[in-house]
Amino acid sequence: MAGGIGKLTDKAIKAFITKAEPKSKLADGGGLYLFITPAGTAVWRIKYRLDGKEKTYSPGAYREISLAAARGELEQVKALRRQHKDPVSERRLRRAEGAAAVAQTFGVVAAEWLDKKKKEWGDQHYVKSARAFERDVLPLLGNLPVASISTAMVAKVVEKIAKRAVVETAKRVLTQISAVFSFAVAKGWCSMNPATDASGVLPRKNAPTRMPALIAWQDLGDILKRARASRMSRPVYMAHRLIAFTTMRITNVVEAQWSEFDLDSDVPVWTIPRDQMKKKDKRFPKHRVPLAPEIAAELRDWRKVAPKSRWVFPSPRDASRPIGRESLEKAYRETLKLDGRHCPHGWRTSLTSQALDHGHHRDVVHMANDREHDSEVALAYDRGERFDKRIKLFNWWGQQLSIAEGVTVRPVAPQVVAEPVPELA
Repeated sequence: MAGGIGKLTDKAIKAFITKAEPKSKLADGGGLYLFITPAGTAVWRIKYRLDGKEKTYSPGAYREISLAAARGELEQVKALRRQHKDPVSERRLRRAEGAAAVAQTFGVVAAEWLDKKKKEWGDQHYVKSARAFERDVLPLLGNLPVASISTAMVAKVVEKIAKRAVVETAKRVLTQISAVFSFAVAKGWCSMNPATDASGVLPRKNAPTRMPALIAWQDLGDILKRARASRMSRPVYMAHRLIAFTTMRITNVVEAQWSEFDLDSDVPVWTIPRDQMKKKDKRFPKHRVPLAPEIAAELRDWRKVAPKSRWVFPSPRDASRPIGRESLEKAYRETLKLDGRHCPHGWRTSLTSQALDHGHHRDVVHMANDREHDSEVALAYDRGERFDKRIKLFNWWGQQLSIAEGVTVRPVAPQVVAEPVPELA
């Protein structure tokens, strides 16, 4: 049974399907026809020739592909033939690309990109980046095919981060999301980088402001007293104590490992690898932090009861990971009600201000906080660590904090062993 070119109707097709025998055909013209399979299913077929050989393209079953859609498929077949392309091969290629796109979700691509970067980055930077993806990015984008993600979707992620008042974190995460998409483009998993224009949702950078920090001994003692009386989790509380008594940066504190601590020597010391410090210049040695008797004693006690982990402050939910810096920041902001008044980083200001006011040498204080030398010349010629003076500084700082906190019993201070001074030639 045959019809004129492009003259079939749905009524005629339904009448044909009702009465047709298997392997019957109903032509619409131009190579398009309806075919009844041995199983009795009506399917569309398009007949065309390639290199002198007759071939068949199958748009699909009539119940899924309408007459109009089938005619549209015919026009696509003709267009591909004009480009000297085989419609069947092109469809297989599209299906393969589609399957690859579905398999290559953003989460899969991000994991491969992070694994690649792990070989280039330091451990600390890798852990921080992976954690940011897990916390802020993957919940929204992780299960989506990387080729299907739009600029608006990426913008939603960074906007949500920025609303926590951590604009710099949002910018850093956006930069890394963009790098993941550039990696996907290079791999052929998507054709564009939707993160390129997503920065428009970020607020303008505010004028630089100083970290909130309290200076007076009474205020510092009040922080320590209220923290002791609070309901912080034990790992967060101990991390707070370490940051107060050493004034180290928050990332170094929350990611501290027991292997970095020597708590049993005459002078207890926390030694931080150089690549985990903000100042990563390899011309500097590992950063050694003398531990005052107060905090050394507390850490020894904590070591006895802490969950078994390489981390000094393991997460209460998963001891294989450390607590996040957000836990400590939130404790200061909400539990201790210090928002805008004092933050974990503020202890560095507290120590610097009080130590300089009480006659401690500027170089010793700055080295204690691992700050830069004033110039390249100073760096080239001054290679001392002033470690004996730093021991005295932190012992003084620990004693003053204990007095401010109202702690009357102080652990016995170990004998300070000064580093030998070489004799002049």
